[in-house]
Amino acid sequence: MLTRVLLPNKIIALICLLAAFAVNVFGQTRESHRELIELSFNGKGFALGYVHGSVLQVKIGQILEKWKANTSKVTGRDADEVIEEFLEYARFTDAIRKWTPELYDEIQGIAQGAGQSFNDILVLNLLDEFWVYLNDPNLHHCTSLGVPASDSHPTLLSQNMDLENYTDGFQTLIHLDPGGSGPKQMILTHPGLIALNGMNDHGIGVCVNTLMPLNASSEGLPVAFIIRRLLSMTDRDQILAFIQIVSHASGQNYMIGIRDEVFDFETSAHKVKELLPENANGALYHTNHPIVNDDYKPWFMKNDAPDLGAKPGKSNTEQRYAAVENRMNSNSSLSQQTIESVLRSKDSKHHPVCRTNATDGRGFTFASTVMILTGTPHMNFTAGPPDESEYKRIDFRKE
Repeated sequence: MLTRVLLPNKIIALICLLAAFAVNVFGQTRESHRELIELSFNGKGFALGYVHGSVLQVKIGQILEKWKANTSKVTGRDADEVIEEFLEYARFTDAIRKWTPELYDEIQGIAQGAGQSFNDILVLNLLDEFWVYLNDPNLHHCTSLGVPASDSHPTLLSQNMDLENYTDGFQTLIHLDPGGSGPKQMILTHPGLIALNGMNDHGIGVCVNTLMPLNASSEGLPVAFIIRRLLSMTDRDQILAFIQIVSHASGQNYMIGIRDEVFDFETSAHKVKELLPENANGALYHTNHPIVNDDYKPWFMKNDAPDLGAKPGKSNTEQRYAAVENRMNSNSSLSQQTIESVLRSKDSKHHPVCRTNATDGRGFTFASTVMILTGTPHMNFTAGPPDESEYKRIDFRKE
């Protein structure tokens, strides 16, 4: 016979409290309320975009509404007026059609499938370029880490992708099979956007960091399009050539993993400079200030430009860089667990690498990705800040 044992409410409350204490203190479990939107798409061009727009129609409408409300809040103006002015500045169409014509068609497909205007979807995909246009340094706080393969660990390429607070709940991972001979891709994004970062099944990965102080070009190729172009490639020499010859629309750092190697390029309108590792473990890391590229905007050169190579200052990006540098250089060999602990770190109380969504308008860690590029390529992923949930392994889909 089954016997029920009923515990007093005080004892039940005490058990719950002890369980919560064990989770928080010993780190055995991390739970997050966020759910990842994970979808599989096939094909390319307009057809791919149309499916994206149709499947995510409601979500795209929601994030567009939130994006415009945020734009009005940040600028103190009507969002549609700001977008119209931005489009007068933004002459990216020729570069997009030259280097990535299928992605221009994909944007058209997303707009039609979602029932939204082409201009709204286009600007949604000009994330970094719009930040650069607004010239607000609070709009960029990403942290990227890269470690080449060694006898003790695979190649690791990782990033805390920090975005505005309103994007929370829209974390999306797209499994893309372009068909033909093109590599399969896993792309971090949000509805309506073609890419934030990602990797392909040939061991190629791309992470990016905005470099607001560097010169921009209204006629270069925007960041999201460069990411997708890189993810469609597999040849090492062609990848390294492309990132150095393409015209760049905004100051941006590209950390690129190519199987057992990791490269880092600081790009701007007039320069592309490679950042080389300066430590025994070969690690590369970046936040949001230039280290080797001195192609500064005139206003920044006049007011704020630091000496390249100077000791870290007190800005958000410099504080995060110092924290990462200390953790990365103190380990002779960098394991996946070490990288994940860096991405979860909060060494600076006010400028942490891992950013909680305080809904204060200053952004948060939208997602954290750790790409394993050698052996069996796969991604470890958290939706939201990585200190709030365990990394989940995501493999390339075989169907």
